[in-house]
Amino acid sequence: MSNWLGTVAQKVKQLAWASAVLAVVFTAVLAACALPARAQESGQGSDSETLTLKRAVTLALQNSHDLMLARLQYTVAVNKSNLDRAEFRPNIYTGVGGIYSNGIPQTPGGSAPSIFSVSYTQQLFNPILRGTYRADQDLAKNRQLEIDRTRDAVIIRTATTYLDLAKVRHALELLRTEQTSAQKILDYTRERAASGLELPLEVTRGELTMAKIAHQILQLEGRDDVLAAQLRDQLALPESRTLEVAPEELPASAQESVAELETRALQSSVDVREAENQRSAREHLVKGAKQSYWPTVQLIGEYSLLAKYNNYAEFYNHFQRNNINVGVQVQIPIFAARTSAAVALAKSELAEADAAVGSKRQEVRIEVRQKARDVRELDAGREVARLDLKLAQETLAITQTRFEQGQSSLRELEQDRLTESEKWVEFLNADFARKQGQLSLLQTTGQLAAVFQ
Repeated sequence: MSNWLGTVAQKVKQLAWASAVLAVVFTAVLAACALPARAQESGQGSDSETLTLKRAVTLALQNSHDLMLARLQYTVAVNKSNLDRAEFRPNIYTGVGGIYSNGIPQTPGGSAPSIFSVSYTQQLFNPILRGTYRADQDLAKNRQLEIDRTRDAVIIRTATTYLDLAKVRHALELLRTEQTSAQKILDYTRERAASGLELPLEVTRGELTMAKIAHQILQLEGRDDVLAAQLRDQLALPESRTLEVAPEELPASAQESVAELETRALQSSVDVREAENQRSAREHLVKGAKQSYWPTVQLIGEYSLLAKYNNYAEFYNHFQRNNINVGVQVQIPIFAARTSAAVALAKSELAEADAAVGSKRQEVRIEVRQKARDVRELDAGREVARLDLKLAQETLAITQTRFEQGQSSLRELEQDRLTESEKWVEFLNADFARKQGQLSLLQTTGQLAAVFQ
């Protein structure tokens, strides 16, 4: 009997052990199945995008409709110049038809009617067409420069929006802290006013401070919504995506003197290069207009298959079905009043383009000097705001120590915190203004795209 009971007890232990193992295995399987599902849910539920400034600029350049339009316009300009060039390449045409003749066989264009024809034309020397082709090539270069201008505009717009959004969100954090301090001051003042230790005027002053802060917070929250929507639109992100941005410094660029900046700007300025291309185009037109006094030379060829029913035998001594004409056609101008007028117009337009180049160069020099001066002034303003903030922080630290030692009141402590928050906001505004000035100077000197590579 005891052996039987021992055997049963042993079986029960084995079953319990097997059940425990199965439970552990089953739990592990459930956990393994649940992990991918949770990961998928986490991936689907994540609607935020943490962006760096460079990443934002890269996305904006990839999704810019303005940049795409500028590239298409450049393609159109190139194709237009290629159309002018086609006159100097072989052009072969063929056609079939049937024309009834009652009298001298002739078509509206002056050629003889034919059943089948092939014609060949190619300009060998035509100064006007050659000048137009060269001018359109230079104008196509301007469309390529327009791509650079549009790219810089996209970078400026995106970087400004990003930095402004980061500034606004930082300012909101500071204002909410400021609101907490102002509320503590107001509560403290109300307690003292209830005890007769403060005038009701002080309570009203505290309420006014709270109202001003609340108004600023509402304004910044509205600005936050607008900037976030603008940035999502620039980056082609969905409306449901929450953007996470952080204050960033602009990528460092080489420190250069004003003279070096002027030289760099003159070499890279889109306005100057466009004016130079316009002048080059006018030079080609002047050259073509002057050479138009010379003959034009064109290579021509034509084959036609004629029909007897067009009555050729009645009007010509000999009829031949197959006709071939190949040769060079030279057109010599003897007197063309239009040529001298075209030369005069081209010369005046070239003089205008020369003046435009000089004017653009001078504008760029003045602009670089002004923007370099603005950046120095904004740097100085930012340094003033930084030192003002540092002073407020040191003052707050002293007040905090005195408060812990019982030598300062809660009202003084919170007032210093309020002042520090205000100085933070002023510093953020000064820092953002300096960054805007830096972006503008980088754009003028042609360094903007290189900085964000």
